[in-house]
Amino acid sequence: MHRPLQLVFVLFLAVLTLVGCSSGEGGPPAASIGEASASGLRTGSDSKPAVTAPVQVRAGAASTDTPALPEQTPRAPEVVLKTSVGDIRLRLNAEKAPLTVDNFLSNYVERGFYEGTVFHYVDKDFMVAAGGYTAELEPKETRAFVKNEAPNGLKNKRGTVAMARHPDHADSATSQFFINLNDNNSLDSPDDESTDAGYCVFGEVVEGMEIIDRIADVEVADRNQFPKTPVAPIVIESVRWLR
Repeated sequence: MHRPLQLVFVLFLAVLTLVGCSSGEGGPPAASIGEASASGLRTGSDSKPAVTAPVQVRAGAASTDTPALPEQTPRAPEVVLKTSVGDIRLRLNAEKAPLTVDNFLSNYVERGFYEGTVFHYVDKDFMVAAGGYTAELEPKETRAFVKNEAPNGLKNKRGTVAMARHPDHADSATSQFFINLNDNNSLDSPDDESTDAGYCVFGEVVEGMEIIDRIADVEVADRNQFPKTPVAPIVIESVRWLR
């Protein structure tokens, strides 16, 4: 897929799914991953505008430093993503992103929502994205939008996990997340008065980054409106909250 040379997002697209209070009139579209048209939106099969989430402006250099991590506490809960290619352990930052972490754990992890979902977008120079679709690329029903906590000081560095959202609506994230493969500074909350609110980092990989790198190397292909989708589905079998 051709990458734009200007400072514009290569947008992700998929079928729009609005549920519960997130489907009210005037609310922002739900987050998703897929390729958008030049206009920034495409129309899904339900004739509603399909939705978009961030993709690379320009990937930064990969960071090789591993920062010291605190012991697990209620402000730093951990989850294990059991996938079809190995386990990934995430430490979440409930101190810096309390609403996002609560949404991830309460609305999705505890309900078993992520079981059977796949990594549906893989760009080895940018990110891997998951959390919204079955192996057949059917969208799963999500809950309410969560407030964007991107201005929390956490940066989209290699190994961090962040929320996908509609690029034009800061508070439109639901279930989908991505793991950064590089230092993607273009996705950070800006320090100036830019209208780009950034993408909320709410945790990091503490074990299993080699599994993420293995996912990044799989064969991908465009499948209908989904670009760079693994040819052999990479399935999230379970997400377990380590209390």
